[in-house]
Amino acid sequence: MQVVLAKERDLSLLENLYARAREKMKESGNPTQWKDSYPPRELLLEDIRKERMYLMWDAGELLGAFVFFVGEEPAYRHIDGRWLTENREYGVVHRVASNGGRGFLRKVMDYCFARAGDLRIDTHEDNAPMRGALEKLGFAACGTVVVDDGTERIAFEKVLL
Repeated sequence: MQVVLAKERDLSLLENLYARAREKMKESGNPTQWKDSYPPRELLLEDIRKERMYLMWDAGELLGAFVFFVGEEPAYRHIDGRWLTENREYGVVHRVASNGGRGFLRKVMDYCFARAGDLRIDTHEDNAPMRGALEKLGFAACGTVVVDDGTERIAFEKVLL
C-alpha cells in the first residue's frame, strides 16, 4: 500500500472518484451531504496546493482519497457538545472517498494516527455507513459542528496518546 500527495495532474481522477462517492452516498440514503458537486474543483485544487490531499494506492489500483492535516479546523472551534481534548494539537480528516474496497477508512485512520495521536472528523447525520465505521474504529461522537455551507455535522474524535 502506498499513500502519496495528490498532484494537479490527478484532478480528473479525483473528480471521478468523488462523483462515484456521491452516487454511493445517494444509494445509501445520504443524498444531501455532498449534493451534486461537492467537493468542487476549486476546493480539490486548494487541497492539492496546500499538500493535504492524499491518494492511497495498492498494486497500482487507486483505493481512494482523503484530506489530512495537523492543525486547527475553523469549523471545530465551536461545538455543540465537548471535544475529548482541549488546547491540544490534533489531526483533521476530511473528504474520505473510496473506490468501494472494504477497510479503506481503517487504512486512512492508521495512516493519519501514525502522524497525529489525536484525530477529529465530522460527517452528516444521514451518513450511517460513515458514522458506524467511525464508531467501530473507536471514535466518540462529541457533538455537532457547523461547516462552511452552514449545515450541521456530527463531530467525532479519537485520542491515541
